[in-house]
Amino acid sequence: MTDTRLSTDVLRDKKRLPKIPEPTAAVIFGASGDLTARKLIPAIYDLTEGRRLPMEFAVVGVSRTAMSHDEFRKKLRASLEKQRPGGVSDDVWDSFSSGIFYLPGDSKEPETYQELKGFLKKLDGERGTAGNRIFYLASSPSLFSAIVERLGEAGMNEGETGGWARLVVEKPFGRDLASARELNEDIRRYFEERQIYRIDHYLGKETVQNILALRFANGIFEPLWNQHYVDHVQITVAEDIGVGRRGAFYEEAGALRDIVQNHLMQVLCLTAMEPPVTFDAESVREEKVKVLKAVRRIPDDEVEEYAAVRGQYARGWVWGEEVPGYREEKNVDPDSTTETFVALKMFIDNWRWAGVPFYARTGKRLPKRVTEIAIQFKPTPHTPFAGAEVLEPNVLVVRVQPEEGISMKIGAKVPGSGFEIRSVNMDLLYGTAFLEEVADAYQRLLLDLLLGDPTLFIRADETEGAWDILDPVMRAWAQSEKVFLYSAGTWGPEEAFDLLARDGRKWRRP
Repeated sequence: MTDTRLSTDVLRDKKRLPKIPEPTAAVIFGASGDLTARKLIPAIYDLTEGRRLPMEFAVVGVSRTAMSHDEFRKKLRASLEKQRPGGVSDDVWDSFSSGIFYLPGDSKEPETYQELKGFLKKLDGERGTAGNRIFYLASSPSLFSAIVERLGEAGMNEGETGGWARLVVEKPFGRDLASARELNEDIRRYFEERQIYRIDHYLGKETVQNILALRFANGIFEPLWNQHYVDHVQITVAEDIGVGRRGAFYEEAGALRDIVQNHLMQVLCLTAMEPPVTFDAESVREEKVKVLKAVRRIPDDEVEEYAAVRGQYARGWVWGEEVPGYREEKNVDPDSTTETFVALKMFIDNWRWAGVPFYARTGKRLPKRVTEIAIQFKPTPHTPFAGAEVLEPNVLVVRVQPEEGISMKIGAKVPGSGFEIRSVNMDLLYGTAFLEEVADAYQRLLLDLLLGDPTLFIRADETEGAWDILDPVMRAWAQSEKVFLYSAGTWGPEEAFDLLARDGRKWRRP
C-alpha cells in the first residue's frame, strides 16, 4: 500500500515539474519594430526569470536598421523598464542579454541569409544551441513570402546537424481568401505544415483556453450547450481607444481584417466546436475547422441588409474626455469609409447549433475595453411566480478581459415575506480564485512553440476557412461607400442594434 502511494506521489510530482525546452536559437525578422520590444522580448525575459528556458538559448534580431549588439540590448532594456514599473532584475537581465544579438541586413537580399547562417553556426558552438532554429516573422506582412523564400534558398528551412526548424507567422494571414491561399502556398514550398506556427495571441489568453475547460470539464454545461437550450450567442471585442498612430495601417486593414478574421473567429470556434477526442493539436484544430466549414456563407446581396453592419467612430466623449473622429486621425483619409466597427450575424448549420444565431461585434472608441462571450439561454416554458416573466434570461458570460472570469445570471428569491424573483449574478474571478499569476499570452505561446506544441496555433485550413466566411462581406463593402457613423463613447451605430432588434433581441451592455 505504501509503495503504491509513493509511486502515485512521484508521478504527480513529475506532472507538476515544468518541462524545459531544448536548446534553441530564435531569429526575429523585423526586430527593430514595436512587436519585438513590446511583446516578444518581455515574454522571453519573463520565461527566463521563471527559469522556463534552457541556458543554451539565444535571440538574434534581424532588421535593416543599423545597430550593434550592445545598442540593440540597450534599446530592449529601456523598453522593458517602461513596461515593468517594479524594475528589471540586473542579474536576470545580465544572464538574459548575454544571449541577445543583432544582425543588420535587408531581409530581401540573399547575402543577409548567408551571414545569418554562419552566425547561427557560430552560436551553436559558443552557446550550445544544437542546430535548433526558430524563425519569427515580426516584419511587415508584405515581406513574409520573400523571407521564407530566402530561408529556403539558403537551406535554413531545416535545422543544422540533426536539429529542427520552426517558422512563426504573425497575423494578418493574408488580406482575403486568395492572398491567404497564396501565402500558405508560398510558405509550404519550403516548410512543412508541422513546422509552421501561425500565431494569434488571443489563443494564449488563459480565459480563452478556459472556454474549453468550462465546456468539457464540467458535466453541467455541455448537455445545455446546443440549440435545444441556447437562444443565441453574443461575442463582443470592444476597445475604448482609437487608432492612435496606426491610422495608415487601419486604412489598409479595417476592423474586419484586424480583429474579426482572427481573434473573433477563433473565439467563435472554441465556443461552438464539438468535444475533441483528446486535447492534442490535431484533435482540437480539426474540430475548429469543422465549425468554420459549417458557418453559413452569406450571399453577397444579403450582406448589408441582413447580416453585417459597417461603422466608423465620429467625434465624441470617452471617459470624460473629448476625442476626435476617425476621419480626423493622423494618416486617415478625410473621406474614409474604413470600418472601425463591425457587427455580424452568423449561423452554424450543424446538428448542435441549427437555428441559433451567433452575433459578433468589435469596435474602437466604444465605452469600455471588454472582451466577452455571452451564452443566452431560452426562457423557462412556464413560470408560476407573479412578475417572473419580466426577469432577464439566464446568461452565462465568459469574460476574457479586462477582469478575467465567468458569471452566470440566474433568478433568485428576494429576501422577505413575499415571493419576488430578481436576477442576480454568480461570479468567479480568476484573480481571486487561483493563487497562480496569469501568464502573458505571448509567454504561453512562445513556450509552446519552443516545446513543439502547436495546439494553440492556427492551421492553414483555419485561416482560409475564416477568410472564406468573410469574403462576401468584403466584396459587398468594396462596392459600397455606405458606412454608419457612431459617436465615440457609444456602443456603435443604431444599425447594429437593429440587426438584433429585427429578431426580437438586443445587445448586452457589458
